[in-house]
Amino acid sequence: MPVKGNYCLCIINCNDQFIKIGALGKLEFKKGLYIYVGSAFNSLIPRLERHLKTSQGKHHVVHWHIDYLLREETVEISSIYIKETDKNIECKIADEISNHGTPIEGFGSSDCKCKSHLYNVTEFKFLEKMGMKKGY
Repeated sequence: MPVKGNYCLCIINCNDQFIKIGALGKLEFKKGLYIYVGSAFNSLIPRLERHLKTSQGKHHVVHWHIDYLLREETVEISSIYIKETDKNIECKIADEISNHGTPIEGFGSSDCKCKSHLYNVTEFKFLEKMGMKKGY
């Protein structure tokens, strides 16, 4: 049975830059730390592997906003936190992260009412206090 759940990609952006993010257009990304919230209920592990390959320049298909960000050479995934569950709590997790960071308006949230599913943050440690498990 495939692993199901929600995840947080902990991302390091090494430069201030503008990046074209699909229909959102060019967005400004300051140098720093970001957390992206996602979910996968058919295949969590393959989804995480896909994100890692995109970040490493080994996967070039663009489906989601996060693909545009991860394919940049100066952007990398530093760690991944997961919450194995049958419930989609992606928006709840994004809402909790909003207390710790600044949203990138509209990023990854075109199919819900959240401000964003990508936040500029100062650190990642609080994810464990939210019940997320580090690793993959």
